[in-house]
Amino acid sequence: MAQFFKAKPNSSKQLSPKVLLEVTRLDHLGAGIAQHQGKVVFIPGALPGEKVTVQLTEQKKRHSRAKLLKLESSSPDRVAPKCAHYDECGGCDLQHLTLAQQRSHKELALVSLMAKLSHTEAETLVPAITGEQWAYRRRARLATYYNQENKKTTLGFRAQSSKEVINISSCPVLATPLSALISPLSKVLNQLSGRRALGHVELIDVDNGQFVVVRMTKDLSEKDSQKLTQFAKVHGINLIVQGNEGELLVLEGPKELPFYTLNGELKLSFTPGNFVQVNGEINRAMVEQAVQWLQVKADERVLDLFCGVGNFSLPLAKSGAEVIGVEGVPEMVKQARENAANSGLNNVSFFHTDLSADLSEEPWLGKVDKLLLDPARAGAFESLQWLKKMKPKAIVYVSCDPSSLARDSEPLLKHGYKLKRLGLIDMFPQTHHIEAMALFELS
Repeated sequence: MAQFFKAKPNSSKQLSPKVLLEVTRLDHLGAGIAQHQGKVVFIPGALPGEKVTVQLTEQKKRHSRAKLLKLESSSPDRVAPKCAHYDECGGCDLQHLTLAQQRSHKELALVSLMAKLSHTEAETLVPAITGEQWAYRRRARLATYYNQENKKTTLGFRAQSSKEVINISSCPVLATPLSALISPLSKVLNQLSGRRALGHVELIDVDNGQFVVVRMTKDLSEKDSQKLTQFAKVHGINLIVQGNEGELLVLEGPKELPFYTLNGELKLSFTPGNFVQVNGEINRAMVEQAVQWLQVKADERVLDLFCGVGNFSLPLAKSGAEVIGVEGVPEMVKQARENAANSGLNNVSFFHTDLSADLSEEPWLGKVDKLLLDPARAGAFESLQWLKKMKPKAIVYVSCDPSSLARDSEPLLKHGYKLKRLGLIDMFPQTHHIEAMALFELS
Protein backbone atom coordinates (compact mmCIF):
# COMPACT_ATOMS: atom_id res chain seq x y z
CA MET A 1 0.00 0.00 0.00
CA ALA A 2 1.37 3.41 -0.96
CA GLN A 3 1.85 5.77 1.90
CA PHE A 4 1.81 9.52 1.38
CA PHE A 5 3.35 11.89 3.86
CA LYS A 6 4.72 15.40 4.09
CA ALA A 7 8.16 15.85 5.62
CA LYS A 8 8.26 18.17 8.58
CA PRO A 9 9.86 21.49 7.60
CA ASN A 10 12.88 22.54 9.66
CA SER A 11 11.72 26.11 9.67
CA SER A 12 8.56 28.12 9.35
CA LYS A 13 8.15 31.58 7.89
CA GLN A 14 4.60 32.09 9.11
CA LEU A 15 4.13 35.39 10.89
CA SER A 16 3.54 35.17 14.63
CA PRO A 17 1.42 37.37 16.88
CA LYS A 18 3.20 40.46 18.22
CA VAL A 19 5.66 39.65 21.02
CA LEU A 20 7.30 41.92 23.61
CA LEU A 21 10.98 41.05 24.14
CA GLU A 22 14.00 42.46 25.96
CA VAL A 23 17.27 42.67 24.03
CA THR A 24 20.38 41.55 25.91
CA ARG A 25 23.24 41.87 23.41
CA LEU A 26 24.24 42.05 19.73
CA ASP A 27 25.42 39.20 17.55
CA HIS A 28 28.53 39.61 15.36
CA LEU A 29 26.29 40.70 12.45
CA GLY A 30 24.85 43.57 14.49
CA ALA A 31 21.40 42.11 15.19
CA GLY A 32 19.86 42.36 18.65
CA ILE A 33 19.53 39.11 20.60
CA ALA A 34 16.63 38.21 22.88
CA GLN A 35 15.10 35.04 24.34
CA HIS A 36 11.61 33.71 23.63
CA GLN A 37 10.21 30.33 24.64
CA GLY A 38 13.67 28.86 25.11
CA LYS A 39 14.98 30.07 21.76
CA VAL A 40 17.42 32.76 20.76
CA VAL A 41 15.72 35.47 18.70
CA PHE A 42 17.71 37.67 16.28
CA ILE A 43 16.23 41.15 15.77
CA PRO A 44 17.94 43.45 13.22
CA GLY A 45 17.79 47.09 14.32
CA ALA A 46 17.37 46.36 18.05
CA LEU A 47 19.98 47.31 20.68
CA PRO A 48 20.97 45.86 24.07
CA GLY A 49 18.80 47.11 26.94
CA GLU A 50 15.82 47.89 24.72
CA LYS A 51 12.32 46.52 25.09
CA VAL A 52 10.85 45.88 21.67
CA THR A 53 7.65 44.66 20.11
CA VAL A 54 8.48 42.24 17.32
CA GLN A 55 6.92 39.74 14.97
CA LEU A 56 8.66 36.40 14.46
CA THR A 57 9.30 35.98 10.74
CA GLU A 58 11.29 32.74 10.74
CA GLN A 59 11.34 29.95 13.32
CA LYS A 60 13.83 27.12 13.47
CA LYS A 61 14.63 24.47 16.04
CA ARG A 62 17.07 26.52 18.11
CA HIS A 63 16.55 30.09 17.00
CA SER A 64 14.11 32.52 15.44
CA ARG A 65 14.30 35.74 13.47
CA ALA A 66 12.04 38.69 14.06
CA LYS A 67 11.05 41.99 12.55
CA LEU A 68 11.25 45.03 14.79
CA LEU A 69 7.82 46.68 14.94
CA LYS A 70 8.10 49.17 17.79
CA LEU A 71 10.58 50.42 20.36
CA GLU A 72 8.96 50.31 23.78
CA SER A 73 12.11 51.68 25.43
CA SER A 74 15.25 52.98 23.74
CA SER A 75 18.92 52.47 24.50
CA PRO A 76 20.93 55.59 25.39
CA ASP A 77 23.31 54.45 22.63
CA ARG A 78 20.64 54.77 19.95
CA VAL A 79 20.99 57.65 17.48
CA ALA A 80 18.92 58.82 14.53
CA PRO A 81 20.33 57.42 11.24
CA LYS A 82 21.84 60.12 9.05
CA CYS A 83 20.91 58.55 5.72
CA ALA A 84 17.48 59.23 4.25
CA HIS A 85 17.50 55.75 2.67
CA TYR A 86 18.44 53.89 5.86
CA ASP A 87 15.14 52.03 6.23
CA GLU A 88 15.27 50.67 2.68
CA CYS A 89 18.89 50.33 1.61
CA GLY A 90 20.69 47.11 2.50
CA GLY A 91 24.03 48.83 3.11
CA CYS A 92 24.77 50.66 6.36
CA ASP A 93 22.90 48.60 8.94
CA LEU A 94 24.38 50.06 12.16
CA GLN A 95 23.64 53.77 11.70
CA HIS A 96 21.24 53.58 14.65
CA LEU A 97 24.17 52.92 17.04
CA THR A 98 26.71 55.51 18.22
CA LEU A 99 30.09 55.25 16.54
CA ALA A 100 31.87 54.55 19.83
CA GLN A 101 29.53 51.66 20.56
CA GLN A 102 29.82 50.33 17.02
CA ARG A 103 33.57 50.01 17.49
CA SER A 104 33.25 48.62 20.99
CA HIS A 105 30.79 45.99 19.74
CA LYS A 106 33.01 45.01 16.79
CA GLU A 107 36.08 44.64 18.99
CA LEU A 108 34.18 42.51 21.49
CA ALA A 109 32.71 40.37 18.68
CA LEU A 110 36.18 39.86 17.18
CA VAL A 111 37.72 38.75 20.48
CA SER A 112 34.72 36.55 21.32
CA LEU A 113 34.69 34.78 17.94
CA MET A 114 38.42 34.11 18.14
CA ALA A 115 38.08 32.68 21.63
CA LYS A 116 35.03 30.59 20.75
CA LEU A 117 36.10 29.22 17.37
CA SER A 118 39.89 28.98 17.68
CA HIS A 119 40.14 28.62 21.47
CA THR A 120 42.90 31.19 21.68
CA GLU A 121 43.43 34.75 22.84
CA ALA A 122 45.93 37.30 21.64
CA GLU A 123 48.76 38.22 23.98
CA THR A 124 48.10 41.87 23.06
CA LEU A 125 44.87 43.48 21.87
CA VAL A 126 46.12 46.54 19.97
CA PRO A 127 44.11 49.76 19.52
CA ALA A 128 41.72 49.70 16.59
CA ILE A 129 42.59 51.38 13.30
CA THR A 130 39.88 54.00 12.87
CA GLY A 131 39.09 56.95 10.64
CA GLU A 132 36.24 59.15 9.45
CA GLN A 133 32.74 57.80 9.99
CA TRP A 134 31.20 59.54 6.93
CA ALA A 135 32.30 60.16 3.32
CA TYR A 136 34.98 57.46 3.60
CA ARG A 137 34.17 55.25 0.60
CA ARG A 138 36.32 56.05 -2.41
CA ARG A 139 34.55 53.48 -4.53
CA ALA A 140 31.06 52.03 -4.92
CA ARG A 141 29.06 49.98 -7.39
CA LEU A 142 25.47 51.09 -8.01
CA ALA A 143 22.82 48.89 -9.58
CA THR A 144 20.35 49.90 -12.29
CA TYR A 145 16.84 48.69 -12.98
CA TYR A 146 14.81 49.47 -16.11
CA ASN A 147 11.04 49.59 -15.56
CA GLN A 148 9.23 48.31 -18.64
CA GLU A 149 5.99 50.10 -17.71
CA ASN A 150 7.16 53.67 -17.15
CA LYS A 151 10.34 53.32 -19.27
CA LYS A 152 12.47 54.76 -16.45
CA THR A 153 15.77 53.54 -15.05
CA THR A 154 16.39 53.42 -11.30
CA LEU A 155 19.95 54.02 -10.07
CA GLY A 156 20.79 53.02 -6.53
CA PHE A 157 21.66 50.21 -4.12
CA ARG A 158 19.97 46.88 -3.48
CA ALA A 159 17.38 46.68 -0.74
CA GLN A 160 18.20 44.53 2.26
CA SER A 161 17.95 40.79 1.41
CA SER A 162 16.37 41.67 -1.92
CA LYS A 163 17.15 42.22 -5.60
CA GLU A 164 15.03 45.37 -5.62
CA VAL A 165 17.00 48.51 -6.52
CA ILE A 166 16.35 51.45 -4.19
CA ASN A 167 16.43 54.81 -5.93
CA ILE A 168 18.90 56.99 -4.02
CA SER A 169 19.77 60.66 -4.34
CA SER A 170 22.89 60.69 -2.14
CA CYS A 171 24.95 58.44 0.12
CA PRO A 172 26.62 59.84 3.28
CA VAL A 173 29.34 57.17 3.45
CA LEU A 174 30.43 57.85 -0.14
CA ALA A 175 33.20 60.37 -0.81
CA THR A 176 31.42 63.72 -1.13
CA PRO A 177 32.21 64.24 -4.85
CA LEU A 178 30.79 60.78 -5.64
CA SER A 179 27.64 61.30 -3.60
CA ALA A 180 27.03 64.60 -5.41
CA LEU A 181 27.15 62.81 -8.77
CA ILE A 182 24.33 60.35 -8.11
CA SER A 183 21.30 62.55 -8.86
CA PRO A 184 22.65 64.23 -12.03
CA LEU A 185 24.00 60.89 -13.23
CA SER A 186 20.59 59.26 -12.76
CA LYS A 187 19.07 62.06 -14.81
CA VAL A 188 21.43 61.68 -17.77
CA LEU A 189 21.15 57.89 -17.76
CA ASN A 190 17.38 58.26 -18.13
CA GLN A 191 17.97 60.40 -21.22
CA LEU A 192 19.84 57.63 -23.05
CA SER A 193 17.98 55.86 -25.84
CA GLY A 194 19.86 52.67 -24.92
CA ARG A 195 19.12 52.83 -21.20
CA ARG A 196 17.58 49.35 -21.10
CA ALA A 197 21.08 48.01 -21.92
CA LEU A 198 22.55 49.59 -18.79
CA GLY A 199 24.27 47.34 -16.28
CA HIS A 200 25.91 48.52 -13.07
CA VAL A 201 27.63 51.86 -12.57
CA GLU A 202 30.93 52.15 -10.73
CA LEU A 203 31.96 55.37 -8.98
CA ILE A 204 35.63 55.91 -8.08
CA ASP A 205 37.37 58.81 -6.28
CA VAL A 206 41.16 58.47 -6.27
CA ASP A 207 44.34 60.49 -6.68
CA ASN A 208 43.82 61.18 -10.38
CA GLY A 209 40.21 62.32 -10.06
CA GLN A 210 36.68 60.99 -10.09
CA PHE A 211 35.76 58.17 -12.46
CA VAL A 212 32.32 57.02 -13.57
CA VAL A 213 32.33 53.60 -15.23
CA VAL A 214 29.09 52.71 -17.04
CA ARG A 215 28.52 49.05 -17.87
CA MET A 216 26.64 48.54 -21.16
CA THR A 217 25.44 45.23 -22.61
CA LYS A 218 25.10 46.79 -26.09
CA ASP A 219 27.10 49.32 -28.06
CA LEU A 220 26.39 52.99 -27.37
CA SER A 221 24.75 55.05 -30.08
CA GLU A 222 26.56 58.20 -31.21
CA LYS A 223 23.92 60.41 -29.55
CA ASP A 224 24.14 58.56 -26.25
CA SER A 225 27.92 58.78 -26.37
CA GLN A 226 27.69 62.55 -26.85
CA LYS A 227 25.30 62.91 -23.91
CA LEU A 228 27.61 61.01 -21.56
CA THR A 229 30.66 62.92 -22.81
CA GLN A 230 28.92 66.24 -22.23
CA PHE A 231 27.89 65.12 -18.73
CA ALA A 232 31.50 64.22 -17.92
CA LYS A 233 32.81 67.58 -19.17
CA VAL A 234 30.24 69.55 -17.16
CA HIS A 235 31.12 67.69 -13.95
CA GLY A 236 34.87 67.47 -14.57
CA ILE A 237 35.07 63.69 -14.33
CA ASN A 238 36.60 60.79 -16.22
CA LEU A 239 33.93 58.69 -17.92
CA ILE A 240 34.51 55.14 -19.13
CA VAL A 241 32.10 52.74 -20.80
CA GLN A 242 32.66 49.05 -20.08
CA GLY A 243 31.46 46.57 -22.68
CA ASN A 244 30.30 42.95 -22.57
CA GLU A 245 33.81 41.50 -22.70
CA GLY A 246 35.15 43.88 -20.08
CA GLU A 247 36.71 46.19 -22.67
CA LEU A 248 37.02 49.83 -21.59
CA LEU A 249 36.16 52.78 -23.82
CA VAL A 250 37.29 56.17 -22.48
CA LEU A 251 34.69 58.78 -23.44
CA GLU A 252 36.17 61.64 -21.46
CA GLY A 253 39.44 62.13 -19.62
CA PRO A 254 43.02 60.90 -20.17
CA LYS A 255 43.46 57.28 -21.18
CA GLU A 256 44.87 56.14 -17.85
CA LEU A 257 43.61 53.83 -15.16
CA PRO A 258 42.51 55.13 -11.75
CA PHE A 259 45.35 55.02 -9.21
CA TYR A 260 46.10 55.72 -5.54
CA THR A 261 49.41 56.28 -3.80
CA LEU A 262 51.03 54.77 -0.71
CA ASN A 263 53.94 56.21 1.26
CA GLY A 264 53.64 59.30 -0.91
CA GLU A 265 55.61 57.61 -3.71
CA LEU A 266 54.17 54.21 -4.62
CA LYS A 267 51.59 54.52 -7.40
CA LEU A 268 49.09 51.66 -7.62
CA SER A 269 46.87 51.62 -10.69
CA PHE A 270 43.89 49.28 -10.95
CA THR A 271 41.27 48.33 -13.51
CA PRO A 272 37.65 49.25 -12.72
CA GLY A 273 35.88 46.15 -11.48
CA ASN A 274 38.97 44.65 -9.86
CA PHE A 275 39.38 44.69 -6.10
CA VAL A 276 40.95 47.52 -4.12
CA GLN A 277 40.19 48.58 -0.56
CA VAL A 278 37.35 51.12 -0.62
CA ASN A 279 38.49 53.11 2.42
CA GLY A 280 41.68 54.91 1.39
CA GLU A 281 42.44 56.42 4.81
CA ILE A 282 42.12 53.09 6.62
CA ASN A 283 44.01 51.24 3.89
CA ARG A 284 47.06 53.47 4.31
CA ALA A 285 47.06 52.95 8.10
CA MET A 286 46.48 49.20 7.66
CA VAL A 287 49.41 48.79 5.26
CA GLU A 288 51.66 50.80 7.57
CA GLN A 289 50.74 48.60 10.55
CA ALA A 290 51.27 45.36 8.61
CA VAL A 291 54.74 46.47 7.47
CA GLN A 292 55.59 47.55 11.02
CA TRP A 293 54.42 44.25 12.53
CA LEU A 294 56.39 42.09 10.10
CA GLN A 295 59.66 44.00 10.68
CA VAL A 296 61.02 42.89 7.31
CA LYS A 297 64.81 43.02 6.78
CA ALA A 298 66.67 43.49 3.50
CA ASP A 299 68.05 39.93 3.43
CA GLU A 300 64.69 38.22 3.99
CA ARG A 301 62.26 36.44 1.65
CA VAL A 302 58.65 37.57 2.04
CA LEU A 303 55.52 35.96 0.58
CA ASP A 304 52.32 37.97 0.03
CA LEU A 305 49.34 35.73 -0.76
CA PHE A 306 46.15 37.21 -2.28
CA CYS A 307 48.28 40.23 -3.19
CA GLY A 308 45.88 42.02 -5.57
CA VAL A 309 47.62 44.86 -7.44
CA GLY A 310 50.45 44.99 -4.88
CA ASN A 311 48.79 46.84 -2.01
CA PHE A 312 51.09 45.20 0.55
CA SER A 313 53.77 43.78 -1.77
CA LEU A 314 55.12 47.12 -2.95
CA PRO A 315 55.45 48.71 0.52
CA LEU A 316 57.11 45.49 1.77
CA ALA A 317 59.54 45.58 -1.16
CA LYS A 318 60.68 49.08 -0.11
CA SER A 319 62.52 47.33 2.74
CA GLY A 320 64.88 45.79 0.18
CA ALA A 321 63.73 42.23 0.89
CA GLU A 322 62.84 39.74 -1.84
CA VAL A 323 59.04 39.90 -2.08
CA ILE A 324 56.81 37.40 -3.90
CA GLY A 325 53.17 38.29 -4.56
CA VAL A 326 50.62 35.65 -5.55
CA GLU A 327 47.11 36.40 -6.83
CA GLY A 328 44.26 34.41 -8.41
CA VAL A 329 43.07 37.06 -10.88
CA PRO A 330 45.41 37.22 -13.91
CA GLU A 331 44.55 40.84 -14.79
CA MET A 332 45.53 41.94 -11.29
CA VAL A 333 48.84 40.05 -11.52
CA LYS A 334 49.63 41.90 -14.74
CA GLN A 335 48.73 45.22 -13.11
CA ALA A 336 50.82 44.44 -10.02
CA ARG A 337 53.85 43.85 -12.24
CA GLU A 338 53.28 47.17 -13.99
CA ASN A 339 52.84 48.94 -10.65
CA ALA A 340 56.16 47.51 -9.42
CA ALA A 341 57.95 48.55 -12.61
CA ASN A 342 56.48 52.06 -12.45
CA SER A 343 57.72 52.36 -8.86
CA GLY A 344 61.22 51.22 -9.83
CA LEU A 345 61.05 48.06 -7.72
CA ASN A 346 62.95 45.08 -9.14
CA ASN A 347 63.02 42.99 -5.97
CA VAL A 348 59.36 41.95 -6.19
CA SER A 349 57.84 39.32 -8.48
CA PHE A 350 54.23 38.31 -9.05
CA PHE A 351 52.60 34.99 -9.92
CA HIS A 352 49.12 33.94 -11.00
CA THR A 353 47.92 30.94 -9.00
CA ASP A 354 44.63 29.50 -7.78
CA LEU A 355 45.40 29.58 -4.06
CA SER A 356 42.69 27.05 -3.25
CA ALA A 357 44.31 24.41 -5.49
CA ASP A 358 47.32 22.08 -5.15
CA LEU A 359 50.36 24.32 -4.75
CA SER A 360 53.02 21.60 -4.61
CA GLU A 361 54.43 22.33 -8.08
CA GLU A 362 54.38 26.12 -7.81
CA PRO A 363 57.85 27.62 -8.41
CA TRP A 364 57.40 30.24 -5.69
CA LEU A 365 56.46 27.78 -2.94
CA GLY A 366 59.32 27.27 -0.51
CA LYS A 367 60.99 28.56 2.60
CA VAL A 368 60.14 32.16 3.47
CA ASP A 369 60.99 34.38 6.42
CA LYS A 370 57.72 36.29 6.61
CA LEU A 371 54.20 35.69 5.26
CA LEU A 372 51.34 38.12 4.67
CA LEU A 373 47.78 36.93 3.98
CA ASP A 374 44.95 39.16 2.77
CA PRO A 375 42.25 36.73 1.56
CA ALA A 376 38.62 37.29 0.64
CA ARG A 377 35.83 36.31 3.05
CA ALA A 378 36.37 32.60 2.36
CA GLY A 379 39.75 32.83 4.09
CA ALA A 380 43.09 31.14 3.40
CA PHE A 381 42.57 27.65 4.83
CA GLU A 382 43.75 25.76 1.72
CA SER A 383 46.90 27.88 1.40
CA LEU A 384 47.82 27.26 5.02
CA GLN A 385 48.03 23.52 4.39
CA TRP A 386 51.48 24.26 2.91
CA LEU A 387 52.92 25.82 6.08
CA LYS A 388 55.52 23.05 6.42
CA LYS A 389 57.12 24.14 3.16
CA MET A 390 56.97 27.84 3.95
CA LYS A 391 57.95 27.86 7.65
CA PRO A 392 57.73 31.64 8.11
CA LYS A 393 58.88 33.07 11.42
CA ALA A 394 56.06 35.61 11.44
CA ILE A 395 52.65 35.84 9.74
CA VAL A 396 50.39 38.85 9.38
CA TYR A 397 46.83 37.85 8.52
CA VAL A 398 44.52 40.64 7.32
CA SER A 399 40.94 39.43 7.57
CA CYS A 400 37.56 40.69 6.37
CA ASP A 401 35.70 37.92 8.22
CA PRO A 402 36.58 37.06 11.84
CA SER A 403 34.93 33.63 11.47
CA SER A 404 37.33 32.56 8.73
CA LEU A 405 40.24 34.12 10.62
CA ALA A 406 39.33 32.05 13.68
CA ARG A 407 39.02 28.88 11.58
CA ASP A 408 42.35 29.54 9.83
CA SER A 409 44.04 30.07 13.18
CA GLU A 410 43.73 26.36 13.95
CA PRO A 411 46.41 25.10 11.52
CA LEU A 412 48.66 27.95 12.61
CA LEU A 413 48.32 27.03 16.27
CA LYS A 414 48.88 23.35 15.46
CA HIS A 415 52.16 24.23 13.72
CA GLY A 416 53.48 26.01 16.79
CA TYR A 417 52.48 29.59 16.09
CA LYS A 418 51.18 31.90 18.79
CA LEU A 419 48.73 34.74 18.38
CA LYS A 420 50.84 37.68 19.52
CA ARG A 421 48.71 40.63 18.44
CA LEU A 422 45.13 41.18 17.33
CA GLY A 423 43.44 44.42 16.34
CA LEU A 424 40.20 45.69 14.83
CA ILE A 425 40.28 47.54 11.51
CA ASP A 426 37.16 49.70 11.23
CA MET A 427 37.12 49.70 7.43
CA PHE A 428 33.34 50.16 7.15
CA PRO A 429 31.84 52.47 9.83
CA GLN A 430 28.03 52.42 10.05
CA THR A 431 27.98 48.73 9.02
CA HIS A 432 28.32 45.46 10.92
CA HIS A 433 31.36 44.39 8.88
CA ILE A 434 34.40 43.48 10.97
CA GLU A 435 37.94 43.56 9.59
CA ALA A 436 40.96 42.64 11.63
CA MET A 437 44.71 42.13 11.62
CA ALA A 438 46.47 39.33 13.48
CA LEU A 439 50.16 38.67 14.05
CA PHE A 440 51.29 35.07 14.54
CA GLU A 441 54.85 34.21 15.50
CA LEU A 442 56.55 30.81 15.58
CA SER A 443 57.29 29.70 19.11
